[in-house]
Amino acid sequence: MSSQKKDNNNKIVNDEMVSSRSKKEADYSGKVLHEKVRYEILRRFGYFVTESSEHFAEYVPWFIKQNRQDVIDKYQIPIKAGGWFYTVGEHKSLLKKNLLTAQNLGSTVHNTQIQAINSDGNLVTNSEVRDVYLEAYDMGLKLGVTPCFEVHVNMWSEDFLRVTEVGNLVEEKGVEFNITLDHSHVIFKINNPKEQKIYNTEEKILARELILDPFIRGNVVEEWINSGWVKHCHARSVIPNNPLNIYGKHPDGTVGRGIQYPFKKPNNDEYHSLWEEKLLDPWKVCILKLMKYHAKDPKSKLGQISTEFIPNTDYGEGCKYSLFEQGVECTKWMRNNWEKIKTET
Repeated sequence: MSSQKKDNNNKIVNDEMVSSRSKKEADYSGKVLHEKVRYEILRRFGYFVTESSEHFAEYVPWFIKQNRQDVIDKYQIPIKAGGWFYTVGEHKSLLKKNLLTAQNLGSTVHNTQIQAINSDGNLVTNSEVRDVYLEAYDMGLKLGVTPCFEVHVNMWSEDFLRVTEVGNLVEEKGVEFNITLDHSHVIFKINNPKEQKIYNTEEKILARELILDPFIRGNVVEEWINSGWVKHCHARSVIPNNPLNIYGKHPDGTVGRGIQYPFKKPNNDEYHSLWEEKLLDPWKVCILKLMKYHAKDPKSKLGQISTEFIPNTDYGEGCKYSLFEQGVECTKWMRNNWEKIKTET
């Protein structure tokens, strides 16, 4: 690294200079995107991390510390959303602690994953999920943080029909229902026999109780969108019957389930399977449907869409493509389409 670059890094971290990205508000969020965490890492290790300052600060122990607001203030860490996963029956103290942390960090939403199995070792019931939601909603209301229950594998919501059932139970109590939509967990199950065995998904499809294909009217993703429940969204591209992540292995030796597909064409040695852009269409159309709903309905609660290209075993572990570059290309595509949608609405 040249002496000039090192000097610039020091100046950015010490507030003597700002990075080009931090010189103005982002037009899509109205917020200044500070980059001091990334430049601190570059200064100390010589590498520029691919994650945003916000996400990278969550992965390492140096920037977000309990009772160290001074560190958060110094690095101007933007933490609009955080999250965790909870086991019903053991969730209360941890949930309260995390919501308080979210408030202290200035977060507006708390991405909430409810494990499929409760503390008694049984499958959680809809009424249990509803009750935890109502409890979390009340706590969050007092703190200015909205819990959003995520659609996610390995959680109660992987049984997709239950999302609507719980949403209706919550609304029967006169309370709004808020979710984090991560439709990658829906799309990768299309035409995927192994995945459709989970929660008897195939039987529900054949019985026409459940529609996964976003191009067919009445599909489950569109149902959630049109119900007005999506307050937060994770954008991680996948394709129907997504290839298993053969580069990633769990402790028991099984390979990753495959819930991530490059948005941008990777180089030949960066991904284990063939890449075809057209295959992304089912995933893309869900984002477009969400944007169109948000543009047309003044009551839409959607606050933000965050890219979520991640290195976990079931996702991108072992793959050599840049998670940062994938996020950038995905974000460009979303911004361009959002501008078109706003113009057409």
